[in-house]
Amino acid sequence: MGNPVVCRAGRQSFCFRASHGVVALSDLAAQGPLSHLGDQRHAGSDRNSADLGLVDFVTRTPDGTFGLHLLVEGVHCGGCVRRIEQALHDDPLVVDARVNLSTRRLTLHWRESAEHAATLAQTIGMLGYTVVPYDPDAAIDLHEARGRDLLRAMAVAGFAAANVMMLSVAVWWGHAQDMDFSTRSLMHWVSALIALPAVAYAGRPFFRSALAALAARRVNMDVPISLAVLLAAGMSLVQTIDGARDAYFDSSVTLLFFLLLGRYLDHRARGKVRQAAERLLALGREPAQMITPDGRRHTIAASRIRPDMMLFVAAGARLPADGRVEAGRSDLDTSLLTGETAPVVVGPGDAVLAGALNTSAPLTVRATATGDNTVLAEIVRLVEAAEQKRSRYVALADRLAGIYAPAVHGLAAGAFLGWIILGGVAWQPALLIAVAVLIVTCPCALGLAVPAVQVVASGRLMQAGVLLKNATALERLAVVDTVVFDKTGTLTEGRPELINGDAIQTDDLVLAASLAAASRHPLAVALVRGAGGKVGLREGVTEMPGRGLECGLIRLGSRVWCGIETDDDEIALEMWLRREDGVTVRFAFSDRVRPDAAAVLQELQALGLRVEILSGDRPSATGAVADSLGIQAWRAGQKPADKCSRLEQLASQGHRVLFVGDGLNDAPALAAAHVSLSPGSAADISQNAADAVFQGGLLAPVVLTLKTARRARRLVRQNFGLSLAYNVVMVPLAIAGFVTPLLAALAMSGSSLTVVCNALRLAWRKT
Repeated sequence: MGNPVVCRAGRQSFCFRASHGVVALSDLAAQGPLSHLGDQRHAGSDRNSADLGLVDFVTRTPDGTFGLHLLVEGVHCGGCVRRIEQALHDDPLVVDARVNLSTRRLTLHWRESAEHAATLAQTIGMLGYTVVPYDPDAAIDLHEARGRDLLRAMAVAGFAAANVMMLSVAVWWGHAQDMDFSTRSLMHWVSALIALPAVAYAGRPFFRSALAALAARRVNMDVPISLAVLLAAGMSLVQTIDGARDAYFDSSVTLLFFLLLGRYLDHRARGKVRQAAERLLALGREPAQMITPDGRRHTIAASRIRPDMMLFVAAGARLPADGRVEAGRSDLDTSLLTGETAPVVVGPGDAVLAGALNTSAPLTVRATATGDNTVLAEIVRLVEAAEQKRSRYVALADRLAGIYAPAVHGLAAGAFLGWIILGGVAWQPALLIAVAVLIVTCPCALGLAVPAVQVVASGRLMQAGVLLKNATALERLAVVDTVVFDKTGTLTEGRPELINGDAIQTDDLVLAASLAAASRHPLAVALVRGAGGKVGLREGVTEMPGRGLECGLIRLGSRVWCGIETDDDEIALEMWLRREDGVTVRFAFSDRVRPDAAAVLQELQALGLRVEILSGDRPSATGAVADSLGIQAWRAGQKPADKCSRLEQLASQGHRVLFVGDGLNDAPALAAAHVSLSPGSAADISQNAADAVFQGGLLAPVVLTLKTARRARRLVRQNFGLSLAYNVVMVPLAIAGFVTPLLAALAMSGSSLTVVCNALRLAWRKT
């Protein structure tokens, strides 16, 4: 796979319209960064300016194929993703086409020629989508603009729903109080003046989606929803003009409001994935200090770093690129990248990674990989790729759309034609029956079957400190058969603690802490904390990066630094003190296991779940934790790609895996797992890659979440059964003409209320 293309397209967009059948370039910014592209020409090419501009963003990959990254506007659901990918894969030249639903980035790879990009982009345009060359800044602007549009539409629908419902209640009350015709007619006209503009404005996201689906000769849930909303509003207007007793404007705007609310929340959740990835990449975008051939240092942007550049990395700074140490020795904190709890000692010739924190002394580093070629960028790509795979898990309601929507349309059309042809009635009563069928079969109860349970379950879990972040998390949690834990920060508390302080003489502890106070090394900080934190700094302390500290004849640091001879090559969490008289004292540290870890793992095993540990830490540290918790299956030294490979291996064996992790290096695994949890102390990218986040210092929420999910699954099945029973009873009555649109709206609301009340049982009963 080629490197991602970073484009600076500003606000320009390539808009491909089916009606024209050609590629049209729309310049939305008079002086945009691409305005010069129309003047460029390649020998022997007759391409127009739009084709040329698009080709300029095509890259050649190592395997000889061509690559392009596009931002696709108009992608709302898994159905959109499938339509685009299927259309592109129908092209025999296409090797790979993947749309990331969260970032809306399309990654394309094809054979033969770069010019084929225009044809592929036109294929997307024929489906009704707009594309631009992918640019992170443009993606942010587009995402924020869409969020504002959804928020405005939701506000309009909410305002209309509240006011129209108030008027409808007055009309319903008037039916029992003999409201006169003029008053009722006025109420209907006021409702029409409020509802019709609101439907036209707030319904656009659903109308566009439905039209795009129909243009592609497919249906989705937005098609019957759009028809029901438009026909209910249209028939209500006809009823109002005719002076009829009932109108149904409230059904249209209320349905729109709740659907828009769900879509806006989904939009916000997906935006967090993009923001987390940007924050992760920002670790490697800090300004860098370049060393010129004459030895001078200049500050440059990280984007200007090139391979073989010499960089100066000060103590306390993060590495801006992957590289190799040319001069200096220091300790690097790579916990975000590898999960290694102990700082890594590096010196000349050692490889270092972008994003690692230099904690001790300055380093001179020769860059070997920059920008999108760094390990840090690869972690982001792993997160996006894994999240993309998981986004294909479509909710049951969406999976039923291909059957449900055509059936609804067929029933409504059949009722309309049947009453005209066989019943001999006029078209107006027949259309009212058809509208009643559409309203009765409006997929509200079906659509609420899962969300209602999710809302109740989310509320219950939130009270326990668990935040569900993914629409299908509960459904996937309920079928888990294997739980895989990261070690550092998940099974353990994630910071070293002095564990043999009670066995050390007070004078030795104070002496060691007085030297340790001069260092920012994690073990030195833990030593000072273990001594009570009130030890003063000893004068004349010198820190030797990668070795330790010294003050005269006193030394504190590694075994080698203090002259300890041993055949053990394993690096332990320890520091040694060598006093002036040559006596040595060992300070041992440990990353403490969470207090309830053992009990939680026993309960998970009692539920019939298989438990495993995947850790980036050392075998000795990982094995010790596994033994203390009674876990037989564990793997140490696991890189992000290794964890993903193990999860894929388990999945290929038929296991459905819950992964629980907290580190930046766990983010790809969190996204790749069947379902994932992350503690609230985790890195931002890990929290956003996970399906749920739990707070506090205990692991008990993991068990509670799994139990709640299993109970929720049972209730979801019951809700689908109730929804099916409702349709079996009400649809024949509606087709037979026994249900008016008003009764249909009430029945539809009643079925939805039944589903919600059943879901509330999750909050009333213990799991």
